[in-house]
Amino acid sequence: MPSAQEFAALQKALAEATRQSAEAAQRNASLVGELRIVRTERDLLQEQLNKFKRQLFAAKSEVLGTNQKDMFFNEAEELGAAAEPGVEDSNDKSVDVPGHKRAVRGRKPLDPALPREVVRHELPESERVCPHDGAALREIGVEATEQLDIIPQQVRVIRHERVKYACPCCDGGLRLAAKPQQVIPKGLFTEGLLAWVITSKYMDGLPLYRQAALLGRFGGTDISRNTMAASVVRVGQAVQPVINLLRDRLLEAPLIYGDETEIQVLKEPGRKAQTKSYMWAQMTEKSGADATGPPIRLFAYTPSRGTEASLRLYAGAREGGVLMTDGYEPYNKVAEVNQLMHLACWAHCRRYFNDAVQALPKDKRGPEQLAVQFMDLIAKLYHVESVARQEGLDANALTLRRHEHSLPVLNKIKALVLANLHTVAPASLLGKALHYAQGQWAKLERYVDDGRHPIDNNACENSIRPFVIGRRNWLFADTVAGANASANLYSLLQTCKANGIDGYAYLRKLLIALPKASTADDYEALLPWSIGTDAT
Repeated sequence: MPSAQEFAALQKALAEATRQSAEAAQRNASLVGELRIVRTERDLLQEQLNKFKRQLFAAKSEVLGTNQKDMFFNEAEELGAAAEPGVEDSNDKSVDVPGHKRAVRGRKPLDPALPREVVRHELPESERVCPHDGAALREIGVEATEQLDIIPQQVRVIRHERVKYACPCCDGGLRLAAKPQQVIPKGLFTEGLLAWVITSKYMDGLPLYRQAALLGRFGGTDISRNTMAASVVRVGQAVQPVINLLRDRLLEAPLIYGDETEIQVLKEPGRKAQTKSYMWAQMTEKSGADATGPPIRLFAYTPSRGTEASLRLYAGAREGGVLMTDGYEPYNKVAEVNQLMHLACWAHCRRYFNDAVQALPKDKRGPEQLAVQFMDLIAKLYHVESVARQEGLDANALTLRRHEHSLPVLNKIKALVLANLHTVAPASLLGKALHYAQGQWAKLERYVDDGRHPIDNNACENSIRPFVIGRRNWLFADTVAGANASANLYSLLQTCKANGIDGYAYLRKLLIALPKASTADDYEALLPWSIGTDAT
């Protein structure tokens, strides 16, 4: 049996071992917690890395649309492998198939409005004899096929000669014929060339240096790119009265779409060249207080993306109207100040969940995944809209359809968001999607109450896409004046496109008529749908 001294030593050793064990357990728990944090941070960083890699390299529909595919260097090989060259047109427009006739597959007929040159192919005189009885053959008709041809740009010079008149009897009767007013007084370019340059730059994404090269090749003339740029800016400033009228009409519309994108301006007072500026897009499918006017597309440049800039653009919006945007915070203030019903965009919400799905390995994107469940539910919302469009439902019928089919889906999405909002790491892609949906929910669900309200902001995103694609060619604006001019010219051309009007023909006639306008009625007559496009 141990002595009292040995027993005390054993008790002390046991207490020390217990203390050390408790410290080790505490350190172990702390290390486990730190490891969990490190693993979470690792997973979040890996998720972000995969997202950036997809944005750079993956072929996604939201990044790589049909317009951008046209920019491939090897488009002839890429597209030609899956198609046949255009063949001659045939008079037979249908073909028999079991049970009915269907249209012949192939290229569409050439536009009947295009000018046509007839080339007759006749048999030589020696072959116009019947091989059986030697009688002369008579013409009984023609078999026609059509091919598309082009006449390359022809550069020419318009020489203005102002005739002088004088009295033969004295020196007091000297007269000089007037020269028509020009949008750029004493400008080098005609209205037709200005319209071509502007359309090529803002509709076709062709930078000015390439246009200068084309003009040099077609006309053998060295045109300064600086002269072209200065002319474009002057025209962009001259059309401001027309832009003001378009803005007045847009702000009267019952529904306005809004979006914005980045632009870089190199020479802006007080700002570095690398500072981001913004181009705002505003559009409406129907304009005017009665919502029956033509659609309008407007762009506006601002050096910042703050609330003050957005409030200026929407000042005077129709009280009680509707604003459709993404979740950018300043739009909330715009809706509040102008007393607008604010709708959120389901396409933006879906994009967050799609990022979360794409972050998963391909073999783990099954229906048990939470992000996949959200994608499936959102797809049901869009299915309702797609079927309604196919059936041609009016606003009242669409409202009833949404209440019957979309509202139950919305309730499921809301319940799923609330059930998982605090169980997923907020910084993860799925966590961001859940918090975005929860924060925008009141605006996301409003569309179901009125069939006139859109489900998303895709219409505005589509209108801003030509600017984004064009920006890849010209990269930046040199000055603030250039950015404002670009916004005005994009506005006119995109409004023309939305109304099915030839942008080049409209600009040509506008630039001829613009110097003569002086009153509000004069400028009203110069709007795209008013002026016509039969310029001569």
